[in-house]
Amino acid sequence: MGESLLLSFLSVDFSSGDTLATTVQIALLLTILSIAPGILILMTCFTRIIIVLSFVRQGLATQSTPPNQVLIGLALFMTFFIMAPVIQDVYEASYVPLSAGEVSGEEALQAAIVPIKEFMAQHTREKDLALFMGYGGYDKPETLEDVPITALIPAFAISELKTAFQIGFLIFVPFLVIDMIVASVLMSMGMMMLPPVMIALPFKVLLFVLVDGWYLVVQSLLISYQ
Repeated sequence: MGESLLLSFLSVDFSSGDTLATTVQIALLLTILSIAPGILILMTCFTRIIIVLSFVRQGLATQSTPPNQVLIGLALFMTFFIMAPVIQDVYEASYVPLSAGEVSGEEALQAAIVPIKEFMAQHTREKDLALFMGYGGYDKPETLEDVPITALIPAFAISELKTAFQIGFLIFVPFLVIDMIVASVLMSMGMMMLPPVMIALPFKVLLFVLVDGWYLVVQSLLISYQ
């Protein structure tokens, strides 16, 4: 339903002389543009990447190092890199025919949604999709075209969250082991007043550097989207 409303809005004739209707249309368009970044983030791999990178920083216990700007910038460029084939498919299937005047705006939007839906469906668990399909009262889809975008987006989002937390847990394990070892050593030496986190920090950073941690984390993220 949400997809059909969006398509209907885009197909409205903006050349109408009704000033009030035009004002309402402009207001709706600005509203859509304001929430577009959030929608695009939930429809790409950005969510998984930024959560995993945040887990790395928390596991290292380096407070604000790397800073948020660095993590978000890295996540954005990794998102562009991973989504490049999808963006290329959208460009060829939607923008090229639209610029050539071969299709209308509504047809171009429908063509642009297909590669994005294929990407999201590939990384969405059936259990998560069935949750929203069942709650929305939709019939069991036979093809990807039968899956409404309003159900696919939240299903894809929670699937990404689950995968990100799974990767984050695996990242936390070696850091947790180091914290436990340092805490046990300090307790056996009777140095219970000394914060274990402060002593464990250089060991965790050293381990992360020796195993080339950033390379392994980025590699695991790229492999997870193959």
